[in-house]
Amino acid sequence: MAIKKVSLTQYLVEQQREHGRIPSQLRLLIEVVARACKHIAIAVNKGALGDVMGTAGSENVQGEVQKKLDIISNEVLIEANEWGGHLAAMASEEMDTIHVVPNRYPQGEYLLLFDPLDGSSNIDVNVSIGTIFSVLRKVGHHHGVAEEDFLQAGKNQAAAGYCIYGSQTMLVLTVGDGVAMFTLDREMGSWVLTQENVQIPEDTKEFAINMSNQRHWAPPVTRYIDECLLGKDGPRGKDFNMRWVASMVADVHRILSRGGVFMYPWDKREPEKAGKLRLLYEANPMSFLVEQAGGASTNGRQRIMDLQPTKLHERVAVFLGSKSEVERATAYHLESQG
Repeated sequence: MAIKKVSLTQYLVEQQREHGRIPSQLRLLIEVVARACKHIAIAVNKGALGDVMGTAGSENVQGEVQKKLDIISNEVLIEANEWGGHLAAMASEEMDTIHVVPNRYPQGEYLLLFDPLDGSSNIDVNVSIGTIFSVLRKVGHHHGVAEEDFLQAGKNQAAAGYCIYGSQTMLVLTVGDGVAMFTLDREMGSWVLTQENVQIPEDTKEFAINMSNQRHWAPPVTRYIDECLLGKDGPRGKDFNMRWVASMVADVHRILSRGGVFMYPWDKREPEKAGKLRLLYEANPMSFLVEQAGGASTNGRQRIMDLQPTKLHERVAVFLGSKSEVERATAYHLESQG
C-alpha cells in the first residue's frame, strides 16, 4: 500500500489544529513564503536560459555586488508577502532599511526577515544556494513599524527555515517543535513532507570552515582546527574530514542531514566586525533550526539566540552544529578570554 503523502499545508494545519502550536496567520505566512520559494526555484533552475545569470551592476547595503538572482529573489519575496494581511513589515539582507506593508493592504502581527539568496557567489557555477527566513512577532502597542521592532533576540522567533535549491528543492522548517523537511514534487507543484523530527548527531568527524583565512584566525579557532587536523594521532583521537561549500544553506543542510560543525569566526581582516554572517537574516534562523534538531549554536562565547541585536544588519561570529564540537570550540574561546 502506498504511503500517504503529507503536504506542507496539511502539516501546518495539523500543527495548528491538533497541537495548537501555530496561529492561523503564521500558518498562512509560512505557506506564502514557501510559495515564493517555488518561484525562486524556477528562476534558479532556468539559469542562463532565463537571463538571470551574472551581476546586476549594483551593490547591496553590505557593500557586496548583487547578482541578478539576488534582486529577483528579493522582489519575489516582497511581492508575495506584502498583500496577505499577515505581515506588518519585512527586512532583507539586500535592502538598506525595512519594507513596511503599504497602507492599501491590511497589516498583520508578524515581521519577516530574509536572506533572499544565500550563497549567491555559487549561482554561476551551479552549486546549491538557498533562501533563509525568520519570523518574529511584532511587539509593543505603538502604531506603525520601525527598525527597532526587528531588533529582537533570536529566542523570540516564531518560525524559521530555509529553502535549498539543489539536486532536489527542499524546504526545511521549524515552528518551535522540532525540524521538518519537505521536498518539492515538481510534477504536482507541492511541498511533500519527507522527514520529521530531524536530529543532528551529538558527535561528528566533519568540520566546515574556510581554511584560506587560517592566518587571520584568533588562537582558539587555530587550536581547535589544528587538533582536528592532527587526526587519530592527535588529542582528538579520530580523523576529521573537511567540507566547505561557501553557501551557508548548503553547509547547514549537510549538518542537519548527517552532523558536523560549521564555523565562520571573527578574524583579523576586519577586526572591527564581530564576524561575516548577519545575525538577523542568517545566524538566528539557522541557530533556531540547529537547536531544534538537538545541536548547538554560539558566537564562540555565548548562545547566538540570546544575543540582543543593536542594528538591522549586525554581524556575528558563528559556531553551530553537533553539540559536543560546538561546546568544545566555545570552551576554547572562553579559556582564552581568561
